Amino acid sequence: MSTVAEEKKDDASTSGVAANIITVDNYINGTFVTPTTGSYMPILSPSTSGTVGSVAVSAKTDVYAAVSAASAAFPAWSSLTMKSRAAIMLKFHALIRQHAQELAELIVLENGKNLTEALADVAKGNETVEYACSLPQLAQGKTLKVSSAVSCCDRRDPLGVVASIVPFNFPLMVPMWTVPIALVTGNCVVLKPSEKVPLTMHRVAELFKEAGFPDGVFNMVQGTREAVESLIDHEDVKAVTFVGSSPVANTVADRCRNLNKRVTALGGAKNHLVALPDCETDGASSDIVVSYAGCAGQRCMAASVLLLAGEGPKQEELLKKVVEKAAKIEPGTGPGHLGPVIDAASHKKILGYIEAAENGGAEILLDGRKWLEMPMAKEGGCWIGPTIIKHNSPDDATMKEEVFGPVLSVYTVSSWTEAIEIENANPFGNAACVYTTNGGYADWFIGRFRAAMLGINIGIPVPREPFSFGGLYGTRSKYGDMDITGDGAMEFFTNRIKVTSKWPVPDLKELVGGATTGDAAPAPVDQANFAGRM
Repeated sequence: MSTVAEEKKDDASTSGVAANIITVDNYINGTFVTPTTGSYMPILSPSTSGTVGSVAVSAKTDVYAAVSAASAAFPAWSSLTMKSRAAIMLKFHALIRQHAQELAELIVLENGKNLTEALADVAKGNETVEYACSLPQLAQGKTLKVSSAVSCCDRRDPLGVVASIVPFNFPLMVPMWTVPIALVTGNCVVLKPSEKVPLTMHRVAELFKEAGFPDGVFNMVQGTREAVESLIDHEDVKAVTFVGSSPVANTVADRCRNLNKRVTALGGAKNHLVALPDCETDGASSDIVVSYAGCAGQRCMAASVLLLAGEGPKQEELLKKVVEKAAKIEPGTGPGHLGPVIDAASHKKILGYIEAAENGGAEILLDGRKWLEMPMAKEGGCWIGPTIIKHNSPDDATMKEEVFGPVLSVYTVSSWTEAIEIENANPFGNAACVYTTNGGYADWFIGRFRAAMLGINIGIPVPREPFSFGGLYGTRSKYGDMDITGDGAMEFFTNRIKVTSKWPVPDLKELVGGATTGDAAPAPVDQANFAGRM
């Protein structure tokens, strides 16, 4: 099997990109397979906008081949004990650690993260792999005697073939939110990576093979809308997970529900930070900068609004430190640098929000547009620096809509109640955080935020396994059922089968040959047991 590092020449008239680049094909039944369409699209590096590879554009027939392979593999895979499946996953965990640097470099190439962030992407993804390895100790069922002669037990059965559709912003971590747990619980998986960042998972597919996963247990199809819709619509796909923008998440959830199919679809976010005057400004300012500018702001847990509770020297000090620390960030993909945003369309959208805020009277405290004059930006890369905007109105678009870039909106509120009203009014419900040194103050906000993942002095309050990840029901951050990762994923990828049993009481005297000593007294009548009665 060839590795990602090997290059494959393509006919430029077929692929639409230059020759001598990395080609990413579908991975079906343990081997890489060219798409039936014969079509490929370019993979562009955000750092230069240059072509670094080509990725297959799959048709319905390609998707159906992957699902067929997964369906064929399911009976044998699901018949293994969970312990046996976890043992293979443990080998995969070791391979991810062994190849962490290589995988991180692929993430830097195709996504633009700095190397430290890319290594964290790999490490955080491997944490979920590690959690999946512990499922034999976590997923056991329960047994209980519920009446005098009746017992109930339950167990977790795999669903069958499941699909996972993932975004560009974390090329390894987000696929690992679902795939390892789905596999260890006995399902077979078809993954659809983002067509913008397929290189990392292309390499990971080889590691699945090396770890010993049987052919057909893990499959991967490349492509765009047709591949996604074909996966959702296939009758053998029993469940779908999706992470991406809110409009698409809503569409995916609706499509699955119309087919009575289990789905969890996570959308976008508009996360608020509230800084109280008593907060520790050094720690809070550093955390705020990492939260809004880390990973170029391209994560659904990134902070995008900072609400300063009241005015005064402490709030002025905090804001000054935030601006000063953000201003020191340099462009690049080395440790501590700020990488580019994913593509030209995102770059244009972010610039539009900054210009709209400025035209509306907001004050630009730190202007990331200055990076447009740097050579790397002029040469075609999608570079934009950290930006901080002080608003006069909470109704500005940048205060309310998801920007998905390194942009922080700052607004001063007159009271705690106003801060909560602004946070509660936004249509998303992913995360919120309060900065304070007072436990009582923190409790007040934690009890009133309208979001599912809350932080106290932590601007990116991502739960870690065994806790699951997901936004608030009824908001634009979450559609569908249950959470992703952790115990939420264990629940999502299994059916709970309940068995209620009653056995005839044997005639012990006849069996042992006469009267027995210590015969139990007659059991009391179970008034709730209607078996055999009307």
